[in-house]
Amino acid sequence: MRKLTVTILAATLAAGGCAGANPPLERSDPPMARAARPAASFAEWRSDFRAYALSRGIRPEVFDAAFQGVSENAEVVSLDGRQAEFTKPIWDYLDSAASSARVDGGRAQRARRAATLSAIESRYGVDPDIVLAIWGMETNYGANRGSIRVIESLATLAYEGRRRDWAEEQLLAALRILQAGDVDPAHLRGSWAGAMGHTQFMPTSWLTYAVDFTGDGRRDIWSDDPTDSLASAANYLARSGWTRGQPWGLEVRLPEGFNYGSADQANLRPSAEWRARGVTLRNGQALPDHGPAAILLPAGATGPAFAVYGNFFVIKKYNNATSYALGVGHLGDRIGGGGPIAAPWPRSERELSRTEKIELQKLLIARGFDTGTTDGVIGPNTISAIRAFQAREGLTPDGFATASLLVRLR
Repeated sequence: MRKLTVTILAATLAAGGCAGANPPLERSDPPMARAARPAASFAEWRSDFRAYALSRGIRPEVFDAAFQGVSENAEVVSLDGRQAEFTKPIWDYLDSAASSARVDGGRAQRARRAATLSAIESRYGVDPDIVLAIWGMETNYGANRGSIRVIESLATLAYEGRRRDWAEEQLLAALRILQAGDVDPAHLRGSWAGAMGHTQFMPTSWLTYAVDFTGDGRRDIWSDDPTDSLASAANYLARSGWTRGQPWGLEVRLPEGFNYGSADQANLRPSAEWRARGVTLRNGQALPDHGPAAILLPAGATGPAFAVYGNFFVIKKYNNATSYALGVGHLGDRIGGGGPIAAPWPRSERELSRTEKIELQKLLIARGFDTGTTDGVIGPNTISAIRAFQAREGLTPDGFATASLLVRLR
């Protein structure tokens, strides 16, 4: 979908890694529950969906104009079916997320658009460096916004059928955007999965969060001017619970004898409690009180550690991948003048392939440790299962999926 994030947590991103694809539905309509009726042809599916769209309030002339010249897109089918067997480790992902070019680009945009960013911050209370980081992560500051007709990409995904209900919901939202007149069919373009504009909104997210910050009467996230897109991203974060002035997270140092089983995103504790347990900033200074925090170990006990606050989880509402939230947070810090992550990464560790992750999940389940699924994604359930296995085996319970752990399970 986006050029930067296609290699890590591939399944999460393939399911919709851009704004609003992972959270619950963001419109007043109930989810679609149309009976799965395999269409013999694209034309048959289109005819069936046209009747449905008209029943949901789309005017016939809007539908027909939107679908003029639309057919099944082979590129979209190929990209949707592509599952990366090998994925990059988190340190390579973050190296790319906060590359010198991306940091320099963000700082240049910060200087160029200082007045606009200040006005957006004043209205929504969101750190402008985080808004810039989202822009940089999503489209490299507008350079890679996507050029596929959104109607065609979503119609293809709906006809293909693997995610029909989701694609038809997004397609109906795209038709509503056209009906509202904020953009015409020729300019309604985006990624292969229907993500649009500088900050890659899905159509349902546009309906709920897009704003007309320029005051020209249109919520225009597609033009070369990114103002409405940046303001819309800030509005998304603000309405998702962003706390003004709170950092997303801080790199920390953990004391000897730290209970790694407590390093869990779900374990939000008062900052004072982490201080009492000996957690300090990386430089040894006291951990400041920015509210409840969780300890995050993205590469296990031998890698960097972070205290993450409520705003980290707000970024995850934009995209539910932990890697993405870390990337946005770290890139935002770098744009704002911060330095690189101080602690070394365990770069000698080999990232498991998707097939190996599935095998790891199956082996954990066979030994009585429930991962919830065997999808090859190391999510919270799998991490908990790994921790339980590590604790039983007398290992450091950091939940990190490594090649050596897989060997031990075998």
